[in-house]
Amino acid sequence: MEEIIKKIKTEVETFVIENANHVEEFRLKFISKKGLVTELFEQLKHLTKEEKQKVGKILNELKQFAEAKFTEAQTNVAASHKKNSQAIDFTLPPVPDKTGNLHPLTLTRNRIIEIFERLGFSVADGPEIEDDWHNFSALNFPPNHPAREMQDTFFIEKNPEILLRTHTSNVQVRLMNQQKPPIRAIMPGRVYRNEAISARAHCFFHQVEGLYVDKNVGFADLKQTLYHFAKEMYGHDTKIRFRPSYFPFTEPSAEIDISCLICKGKGCNVCKHTGWVEIAGSGMVHPNVLRNCGIDPEEYTGFAFGMGIERVTMLRYQVNDLRLYSENDIRFLKQFKTVVS
Repeated sequence: MEEIIKKIKTEVETFVIENANHVEEFRLKFISKKGLVTELFEQLKHLTKEEKQKVGKILNELKQFAEAKFTEAQTNVAASHKKNSQAIDFTLPPVPDKTGNLHPLTLTRNRIIEIFERLGFSVADGPEIEDDWHNFSALNFPPNHPAREMQDTFFIEKNPEILLRTHTSNVQVRLMNQQKPPIRAIMPGRVYRNEAISARAHCFFHQVEGLYVDKNVGFADLKQTLYHFAKEMYGHDTKIRFRPSYFPFTEPSAEIDISCLICKGKGCNVCKHTGWVEIAGSGMVHPNVLRNCGIDPEEYTGFAFGMGIERVTMLRYQVNDLRLYSENDIRFLKQFKTVVS
């Protein structure tokens, strides 16, 4: 047995350890539970008492020698790995900066929220799958209104009508049902309409609507609020105009136009060669809408407005095709350099 121990010691001494794999091979071969050194200790029980004393001493020395070599090898390999991992080749080109940036629609949405929050507006949200009452009936839409037809709205079910909301006005209805005036809030979100996709329209888009209900709210409050927003969003040199219009849920109603920032008023496909671009619809909340939501129109009045975030973003960044926002073309999206913080 002494000869076997000497032979194994020679193998331990000559075993080459250069990497982590070699370290593990050494452990498994010599000092693991099924290693050669461990097996030798198992064979001691077959020896006489005198032989055990003599061989045991030599075997213990072999075990200590093998464990010491294993520990030293572990330390050397770990130090070598650390040194290699910290080595930097300064002649190599730098790693490209892959920091992400926010989507242009998100940047515009955040800017709109920032402007209205400074005016005291809170942010409200609601479901994108809605029923007829919150999307149409409570908002004074007549039964024969075109928006109630399949060609204009994505219906999920009929009788009762369940649909993809066509505007974020459903959040206004829910807010007025749940909260007593004064109410001052904006409602950003995604909406859906059955429209042909083009440079100016899409089957889904994003809106921000606003609502202010309180005592003695007048059209002058609406005008000054939207004047302030347009100047803050597009610049103080931007021209603004109100045009009389019609919406079932407001009376009186007005469209808000600004001078086209893309062509500077000269005429282009975005402004339909008029020099003006519509940015929002607005008006005083119709008394029927207030009644439907449990608010007395004799005591309270209010104004509401709504705008498409895509349209605002087109003007803000001078983009002439809103389809670019949903195509996920990284060449387009990476131009907007406001980074994620």
